[in-house]
Amino acid sequence: MNKERKKFLERLTLGTVQFGLDYGINNSGGKPSHKKSLEMLKFAYDKGIKIFDTAYAYGDAEEILGEFSRMYNLEREIKIVTKLKPNILDECKSDNLQETIIANLIESLRRLKRDCVDGYLLHTPSYIRNKKVVESLVTLKKRGLVKNIGVSIYEERDAVYAAGLKEVDYIQIPYNIFDQRLDRTNFFQLAKENHITIFARSAFLQGLFFVSDEKIPPYLAKVKIYFKRLDKIISKYNLSRKQAAFLFSYKNKNIDYVVFGVDNIKQLAEDINMAEKNIDSEKCIKELKDNFDKIEKYIIFSSLWKK
Repeated sequence: MNKERKKFLERLTLGTVQFGLDYGINNSGGKPSHKKSLEMLKFAYDKGIKIFDTAYAYGDAEEILGEFSRMYNLEREIKIVTKLKPNILDECKSDNLQETIIANLIESLRRLKRDCVDGYLLHTPSYIRNKKVVESLVTLKKRGLVKNIGVSIYEERDAVYAAGLKEVDYIQIPYNIFDQRLDRTNFFQLAKENHITIFARSAFLQGLFFVSDEKIPPYLAKVKIYFKRLDKIISKYNLSRKQAAFLFSYKNKNIDYVVFGVDNIKQLAEDINMAEKNIDSEKCIKELKDNFDKIEKYIIFSSLWKK
């Protein structure tokens, strides 16, 4: 692999939620089979992707990733970022916080078939405000169970708060053409000052960017207006929605890694190809920033979509 190609692919992180759950508004095929999931992981690794994002809450994704890693003896070759079970500390007494967190991590390590993970994130953003929780994460680092600690966030206030913490190494954020909220804060500046690594997810907004107008549900009807505007802009630059959405995150210099998910190998190959091509998209991205800087929360938060 030449150095230029390697440099582009090093910024890609393959998300594994699709391998453990039925996920994505545009996913008509459902959860891939066990065999196909392993094939996609191998394909990604062979192409140069070395970082994989998962979570305790992603069904059996950790087990599949662990099986893949052990199958090809990749414990030292790939980095894995996983997350604490959501809401697990809600009913936990303060004296039991550290014990609960360690027990959950040990379970994830067992599933992943390894003794240490590169990153361990809080999957419930509010937990980052609990000093005892943060102290417990620091303890995990001291014990050599994790190399980096952090949080996966949804709201701007949690992102800015986390970016101001010296203990935090990793922050995972939602970021895409429709979700530019953090650009209007001092989040990226704070993160840079504190040497925090930023992982951006939701470049494709769980597949919403690929849904045809006739298949957009009534509660997201306004998206059709935005899509019309989007298509008009990107057509001037000969970009597809997929290319524009991917490059919008990938070309942001404040973002260290782009976390992306796929349903099949064809999608995976397309995404890797986009990174390798290094398409000139600076002017298009500027126009997209100017046109979609404030989109309604019910559109950019998939948790608010009616199921």
